[in-house]
Amino acid sequence: MEPETIAMLTLSLFLIYNPFASLPIFISVSKGHEPNVIKSYANKATIVAGLLLAVFVIIGPFLMDLFGVTMNGFRVAGGLVLLLMAVETIFGMRLWKAKEGDAAWVIVATPILTGPGVITTAVLFSDQHGMLPVIIAGVISLAVTWVILRNSTLIMKFAGDQFINIMSKIVGLLIAAMAVEYIFSGSIGWFEAHQLAASVLGL
Repeated sequence: MEPETIAMLTLSLFLIYNPFASLPIFISVSKGHEPNVIKSYANKATIVAGLLLAVFVIIGPFLMDLFGVTMNGFRVAGGLVLLLMAVETIFGMRLWKAKEGDAAWVIVATPILTGPGVITTAVLFSDQHGMLPVIIAGVISLAVTWVILRNSTLIMKFAGDQFINIMSKIVGLLIAAMAVEYIFSGSIGWFEAHQLAASVLGL
């Protein structure tokens, strides 16, 4: 495991977790609670997000084999999911709706932190770099996210809504660029694989 690879994976996962975009939502669902309750929400949300990441890193390839999904097809689908996620972030849209009965920390854990974008990226990275580097990168990025959530009120007070919104939109653009790369690489790989299969079969 090269440090450069771990650093790249950590930065990529951190961008997709995007705790800056999560801050306003986290504050809204924990509004009115005592500081110790808010920190408890941050603890639970981060732990659940980490467990979900580990589960999908481990069983993601098995599920793909089970349903007959190729990695190239998954790259295209994952790129589309990331693109929708970027659209949400950049334009302030919300394509999912939380159920009224959901606990506040559950809403933050999923789909805000570990949503389809993180799951997709984790599975793709696992295929490219192996499970262990992705899990290590996930732990590091979630540790930073945990610190940000636990100090959310203080960060919002000093940084302000406008700065957080600007940072979120910049991150959204980076996620959109990653999505386009996934879509193109998956599409090219899919066509190349099918052309090779057609030539082998003499079609």
